[in-house]
Order: sequence, then C-alpha cells, then structure tokens
Amino acid sequence: KTCDFVIINISHFIIELCYFILVSSFGFLILKTLNPKSIHNNNNNNNNNINPIKDLDLFFTSISATTVSSMSTLEMEVFSNSQLIVLTILMFIGGEVFTSMIGLHFSASKLVYKPLKSRSRVNSVASLTLPCEPIELGLIVVTPQENNTSTTMQKTKSEIDFFIKSKSIRVLGFLVLLYLFTIHILGISMVILYLNITPNAINVLHKKGIETLTFSIFTIVSTFASCGFIPTNENMRVFSKNSGFLLILIPQILLGNTLFPSFLRFSIWVLEKFAKKDEARYLLRNAKEIGYHHLLPSKHSRLLIMTVLGFIMVQLVMFCAMEWGNEGINKGHNVYKKLVGILFQCVNSRHTGESIVDLSSIAP
Repeated sequence: KTCDFVIINISHFIIELCYFILVSSFGFLILKTLNPKSIHNNNNNNNNNINPIKDLDLFFTSISATTVSSMSTLEMEVFSNSQLIVLTILMFIGGEVFTSMIGLHFSASKLVYKPLKSRSRVNSVASLTLPCEPIELGLIVVTPQENNTSTTMQKTKSEIDFFIKSKSIRVLGFLVLLYLFTIHILGISMVILYLNITPNAINVLHKKGIETLTFSIFTIVSTFASCGFIPTNENMRVFSKNSGFLLILIPQILLGNTLFPSFLRFSIWVLEKFAKKDEARYLLRNAKEIGYHHLLPSKHSRLLIMTVLGFIMVQLVMFCAMEWGNEGINKGHNVYKKLVGILFQCVNSRHTGESIVDLSSIAP
C-alpha cells in the first residue's frame, strides 16, 4: 500500500511538472513571435525602435505567469496588447482552481469499477458438514440460494455506490468550472463598469496605451489566480485612490484563494437545495471520499471562513496602529480611503502580492 501511494503521488507530480513545462514553453514561443510595444530612444532624436525584451527574460516571465508567482524582470508596459492576452491565458490555465479542476476530470476518467470478489472463506465454511443436527442447536442453515441473493445485493449496492460517486465527481468538475467562469465574468463586468464611470481611473489606461477590456480581463484573472501581475509598471499604486476598484478586487482575491473551499461547498449546497440533485447530496455527505482537497466538510468550511477573516482583522488592526500616520502611504487620503487601502494591502499580503504602496516606505 505504501509503495502504491508513493507511485501514485510521483505520477501526479510528473504529470503536473510536464504540464507546467509544456505550457510555459509554448507560452514563451507565442510571446516571442508577437511584437512588444514600440519604445523610442528618447536620447537620440530618431524614430528607431528598440526591442527591450531578451529571450531569457521573456521565458522567465512566461514561467512566472504559468506558475502564478508574479516574478518578472520586465516592466509590464513593454508588453503589447496581444502579449498581455497571452499572459492572461497562461495565468488562467496555471491557476490553482483551474488546474485542480483538470485534475478532478482526470481522476473521474480513471475511475474503474471493481466487482466484489467471491468470498471463498465464507463459501468454504458454509460447505462444511455440521457435526450435529441443526434443529437441536436451534441453528438456521443458510441455503446456497440465500447466500447467492446476499452476494447479488452486495454487488448491486457496490455498483450503485460506484456510479453515483463517478457521476458526483463529474458534477463537481462542472460546478468548479461554472464557479470559475461566474466569478470571472462578474469581476470583469464590474471592473469595466467602474472604469467607464470613473474618469481618473480610465485616464491612467489611456495615457499608458492600455485597452480597457484587456486591462479588466488581465487584472481579474491575475487577481483570482493569486498571481499579482498588473499591466501597469506601478502595479496598483496608480489606483491607490480608487477605493471602489480596490473593493471590487478584494472578493476576487479571497474567492480564488483561501475562501474557495468554503464557497465551493456553499455552491454545492445551493445546487442540492434548489435542484434537488442526488449528486450534490452525495458530495455534501461524502467530501472525504471524493478525494478533492478543496472540498471540505461543513465544519471545516465554517472554521476556514472564521480563520481567514480573523487573520485579516488582526492584520488590519496592527497595520492601522503602526502605519496610520505614515505620509508615504496615506498622503492625501481621507479616513475611508485609508481604511480601504489598508484592507486591500492586508488581504494582498497573504495572497496575491498586489500593492498600492511602495513597500520600502513601510516601517520594518
């Protein structure tokens, strides 16, 4: 059993390793074929364009986007619109929720029904000749027909359990996919709406030559995947005064990271409550048997929410106590913007790594 466990885990590791290597390499090749933004040499008064991107830097960025590690040796504004779209795809298919969903479908496809083995020991005992009359001992002799009926019932129950488990895993996979697209669509729609009604926010994009739709999709995908890439060189510092924008991103950070298991279970509960699905009921009652590590029991899901919110509140209080009067962080902000900005910074410090402040200005 130990050997089988090790082999299974090694095979999963190799599959994931090959997946990330292939995706990163393919992403690098596509990024390399696309042209970056044209950058003019301001020191020389000519129109000669220079390409600031080296292959090693581009490959490193591709790996960073695929593994959602948000490390880059390049400024984000050197990437063209088409390159930003490629990076968005890499972050999306490299995120934890997406890769776990792929693993879930892969596990469902590998499920194989194993019929019950004949119980030779029971049959051999049943075939023994009794040394005395069964009437004297008050025993009931199990006839071969009754024994076969019991075996058939056990086999039928085993088949039913297998098929409902198999179907439940597939339902869970599609539910995760629905969750993934729903959160992204809502987030992208809200960002686009906010940018269109907030002139100072959209002016930042116009000055930098970033398309609104590309920025919205890129930011939501990066935030949900806990990557931390933003299409601007300053990350989120240029939007530090846009409290509404920050409030839109905070739920995306949590729903794509630590609160994903809790809201996934809530989604299953909603499905069971209104659609009356047997698969949803099975998922709620047999979370451990499914083998999906993001599907937690009810008690654990509630405790997870309390833990996440508790840590955020503690960090919020400590950050306010130590940095409230720091002009390098809160310069020109009212109380409301300070609180929203600090909350955004606290949530990001444990998740995506996006920042609205220069980290060097924070006290050690």
